[in-house]
Amino acid sequence: MVDKSVGRTVFKIVNAILFIIYSAICLLPILHVLAVSLSSSNAARSGEVAIWPVEFTLKSYEYIMKNEKFWNALIVSFKRILFGVTMSMIITILAAYPLSKPPRDFRGRSYLIWIYVFTMFFSGGMIPSYLNIRSLGLFNSLWALILPSAMSVYNAIICKTAIEAVPDSLIESAYIDGANDIFIIFRIVFPLIMSTVAVLLLYYGVGHWNSWFPASLYIQENDKLPIQNVLRAVLIANSNILNSAATDSDKIDQFAETIKYAAIVISTVPVLMIYPFLQKYFVKGVMIGAVKG
Repeated sequence: MVDKSVGRTVFKIVNAILFIIYSAICLLPILHVLAVSLSSSNAARSGEVAIWPVEFTLKSYEYIMKNEKFWNALIVSFKRILFGVTMSMIITILAAYPLSKPPRDFRGRSYLIWIYVFTMFFSGGMIPSYLNIRSLGLFNSLWALILPSAMSVYNAIICKTAIEAVPDSLIESAYIDGANDIFIIFRIVFPLIMSTVAVLLLYYGVGHWNSWFPASLYIQENDKLPIQNVLRAVLIANSNILNSAATDSDKIDQFAETIKYAAIVISTVPVLMIYPFLQKYFVKGVMIGAVKG
């Protein structure tokens, strides 16, 4: 009979080894990108850089920091997150609250849920969406990137399940005291589901930050493109979209390879800064929103 303490020790060792391997798989590409961005262009082209900078230099970062188009794209992305996440959270909570009501209090609730779920699997398609954006006068504007994705049905269902965990007696007592639904949503329900709200903020924020396809369809002017589209143009299309003047051509050609990696690092930093603050809410928020308590 195998000793339980031995089995537990073996399990911990194997678990630690697998964790180290998985961490290395995630960490090594990040270290490589950072090392290339801090290396000389010649070293980057020759493939000499692994996870440590070769011929250390900050020229690529200096170029990007002085580039107005890169900062303009960052500002567009931050505006998109600010307005988009705020609107998405308000709409999501206002949609989830009535859906959390029992059928006796909200007739047609089941049919409305099925309509919401239907939109998760079927849509009008790319061309109707494009024509709709043009007809609404949203083409080539920031709102074309915000309004079509203002609410995620998946997030609304998570929020709905979290609200259902709030005791009915608490909401009923608020009604008795004369509170209306708006007061109950934002003064009672909202503070009690903060873990789920934090997770949804992360979902919406990262979604807006990483999204590039809608902007490639609806935005024509380079000055209105978010950071991910500028990054894609530099990395994939080898575009000179960052050139703010003809004199920059020689400079961007000289540091072309390392500029790409420096742009990746800078555009990744905001997301990496947000995760540590919301990580403690992540598991709790998802579980509350996934299982009715």
